[in-house]
Amino acid sequence: MNLIGENDIAAEQAVLGAVFLDPSVLDEIIFLEERDFSIMKHQQIYKVMRYLEKRGQPVDIVSVTDAYLKFGQIEDIGGVSYLSQLVDSCPTAANVEYYARLVRSKALERRIRNMGQIISGMSRDDYDSDEEFFSYIEALVSEMRPQDDSKMTSFKEMREQYFKHLRTPAEYIPTGFKNFDEWAKGLWRKWLFVSAGRPSVGKTAMLLQRLQGVAMQDKGAVLLFSQEMSKEQIIDRWLSSATGISYQKIKHKNLTQSEMDRIYVAYEAFEELPLYVQDSAGVSIEEVKATAKQIKKKHGRIAVIAVDYLQIMKIPQKKGESRAQAVGNVTGEAKRIAMELDCCFIMLSQMSREFEKALKPQLSHLKESGSIEQDADVVEFLWHDPDDTAPGGKVIQQTIAKGRDIGLNEFRLLFQGWKQHFQELPRK
Repeated sequence: MNLIGENDIAAEQAVLGAVFLDPSVLDEIIFLEERDFSIMKHQQIYKVMRYLEKRGQPVDIVSVTDAYLKFGQIEDIGGVSYLSQLVDSCPTAANVEYYARLVRSKALERRIRNMGQIISGMSRDDYDSDEEFFSYIEALVSEMRPQDDSKMTSFKEMREQYFKHLRTPAEYIPTGFKNFDEWAKGLWRKWLFVSAGRPSVGKTAMLLQRLQGVAMQDKGAVLLFSQEMSKEQIIDRWLSSATGISYQKIKHKNLTQSEMDRIYVAYEAFEELPLYVQDSAGVSIEEVKATAKQIKKKHGRIAVIAVDYLQIMKIPQKKGESRAQAVGNVTGEAKRIAMELDCCFIMLSQMSREFEKALKPQLSHLKESGSIEQDADVVEFLWHDPDDTAPGGKVIQQTIAKGRDIGLNEFRLLFQGWKQHFQELPRK
């Protein structure tokens, strides 16, 4: 069955003919992609037009004919007579945007039909896991979307949207760490927040305490992707921090009846919080996004997405691509997720061994640091200074080494590892 109608062809001819009449209209139809044309010769003609435009060359029948000879046979696009026919089919270039949007709309319909056929022919048995299967479907949907839907706007066009933004109170999400919250106002939506440290400084414990504090604000769902610990181990730590019962006692199930009663009470309080945990090793950023979108659809809003931790995620590395570049693809996508879902995205990260030779952490001490420090809005280092001590636990320095819109700062924390809990300390 031929799904390409005469009207589709006519709209495409009108667009190409308009460009021949007035090449400047290419600026008005920047959103139109080569693949949006339904037949190969129209795709090729549009491709050559864009090729000439990018090189600052004239776009007319003579130049297109000459340029196309470099790509193939002129007969493939119907010869010079067909190009002349395109000009004759379009008496004016004034309506080019209307026809271009019609072409793209029809292209989207075709891509939807094609995607449906592909999905109907897929077999779950061809994929190693359900997530790989669904990730491929997500990729098909992403490929179907127009590649460029952005538009420059003037102050005049932005007026209504901007003053609506100005009348909307700024929304910050407190974390429960009073000193940090008073300074930074809490976590900001659309942030990519990177928290880094060497082993044994309490990165995960800090994250869990922070997520609990956020969940108590009722600002949306809080999602944790744990790659090294099971859900039960994560809950062990949360309950230890909340009840003050030794983490080791909970871990080894060496509890008195009184302690069990306290855990029941604390667990019931956690049940009221919008906290969600997924424990899976080697999670991909695509899986994180797909899961987050499902949660948002079900619960309305997301406050924070957290991944523990970046370097052990599933990070595909293309041929000729460095590991640092592959990591950068992930952090870049994490930032886009934060923007799209209007939430804060927290990523735990490793620090390089080079830090051990330094007095204080620097951004360069992030493992595979290049893209991480560029993409992150906030970079926090948790580290131990052996010269700073206090009774009751281990003093951890919290250094904000990058803070877009908030600046830099330092805080002192007491890590009570036996119950997986942090307590703020006054500055020295």
